[in-house]
Amino acid sequence: MPQGTNKGKPSQDFVPIEQVRDGILVLKDGSIRAVLMASSINIVLKSADEQAAILGQFESFLNSLDFSLQIFIQSRELDIRPYLTLLENQLAIQQSELMKIQVREYIEFIKNFIEGSSIMTKGFYVVIPYSAPSLEVKATTGGISALFTSKEATNELSLELFEEYRSQVEQRISVVTHGLARTGVHVAQLGTEEVIELFYRMFNIGELDKPMSLTNITTS
Repeated sequence: MPQGTNKGKPSQDFVPIEQVRDGILVLKDGSIRAVLMASSINIVLKSADEQAAILGQFESFLNSLDFSLQIFIQSRELDIRPYLTLLENQLAIQQSELMKIQVREYIEFIKNFIEGSSIMTKGFYVVIPYSAPSLEVKATTGGISALFTSKEATNELSLELFEEYRSQVEQRISVVTHGLARTGVHVAQLGTEEVIELFYRMFNIGELDKPMSLTNITTS
């Protein structure tokens, strides 16, 4: 085999995102997504009646949907070093010897607590999709994906279509927001920078402590 023919593809070729526009993901297949961050509920701490009510409301919410969605949990190791640095800075400015002893002991407690174990943080997300009707895709030159690849929205139809599809997603967001609120779960839609950071962290797990690069995802 000739040299140079077995080069690996760049990682961005495996990322299905074509563009992030106004917080909306435009995928390479022409469909779009909105990402909501959701709060959590410790249902174990609820009474039996409260647990039954929450599960009943969640079941009703799922049964009321006429579109698909994705719920996923992201677990990440929590970097405790900035917190320890903050404590050490506070230790340096303490005037009271008693406070210095307490802060120093607390720092040692935190260090011993995390030694040999990982502190995990969890994020809860709901992904709401919308795919353009096939007839509209075929009627557009180059397909729907071609409408969003240019940063300059010179085509008025492109803007109209994007607003139309985003309107459909926003209606679904409203349904999900109100449905989950009945279970005690509150959601908030991620903006452009938040969406990019979320996916950057997902595809660059080993670079959690490095400055985030936005060069691999197009925004507008």
